[in-house]
Amino acid sequence: MKIAVIDLGTNTCNLLIAETNGKAFQIHHQSSQPVKLGDGAIQKNVISDAAMERAKIALLKHKANIDLFGCESVKVFGTSAIRSAENKIEFLSFIKNNTGFVIEVISGDQEADLIYKGVLLAFKELNSNSLILDIGGGSNEFILCNNSGIQWQKSFPTGISRVIHSIQLSDPIRSEEIEALQAYFEKEHQPILNQVSEIKVQTLIGCSGAFDTIADILDEVNPNEKPRVKQLISVDEFYLVYYKLIGESKEELLQIKGMNPVRIDLIIPAMILIKQVIESANIQEIYQTDYALREGVLWEKMSG
Repeated sequence: MKIAVIDLGTNTCNLLIAETNGKAFQIHHQSSQPVKLGDGAIQKNVISDAAMERAKIALLKHKANIDLFGCESVKVFGTSAIRSAENKIEFLSFIKNNTGFVIEVISGDQEADLIYKGVLLAFKELNSNSLILDIGGGSNEFILCNNSGIQWQKSFPTGISRVIHSIQLSDPIRSEEIEALQAYFEKEHQPILNQVSEIKVQTLIGCSGAFDTIADILDEVNPNEKPRVKQLISVDEFYLVYYKLIGESKEELLQIKGMNPVRIDLIIPAMILIKQVIESANIQEIYQTDYALREGVLWEKMSG
């Protein structure tokens, strides 16, 4: 069966087309379109008219690929920006009327669960305590897990699009602004910081987003050029990228091989968050994976 899964996130709209045969699968197509549902209106929990139009255009582009591959099953999921929007019903109606897609808006817990299953599809097994982190535009998902399953999970409404519209940041960022972001993340993410202080975690698994950019910069490849099931990133390599980016202006960041222009406004706060997690949990190794929510849906399909 050919299936299509669309993850309509706060910053990007991502499409996966795959074919399943029992427990086997083959990915035929992956693509991403910018939507920026988390523009300035996100602070008022509203999806702006401009963001609605961007979402429509992105979904119509994905629809063309879905039709081309002749998919028998299509699932469209909406996450943080949509579930918190006061004009959610208006947005969902607009999308259905203009694209034909019916969006299933999922909770933060459902999102975290699908991300975990996507990671399972990539890793097959998790031999030690691991912390999965999916940094989004509207929310951040933290999942503590091992081979016994999920030990603890939480979705925080602290996505980077929300952060940059609530905390004023200079270009380039100033040291006092870095300290303000660190204090904000520490306060808002205290539940997970408490968990990792009690449970020894060695491995951080980063899903998509900023972790893709880190891997692309290390590999010196263009964004979306190199698909990865999983890639080991040493802590030293993370710090190499961190100090390469911190203190640079957006114009300078754009000159770095591997930097995705879609993430240019989000990458610095995301790097600060990752650094805080590494230090708080005493992380020893980092894995980047392309597999997340969409692949979690694929895992569910194959598991019946």
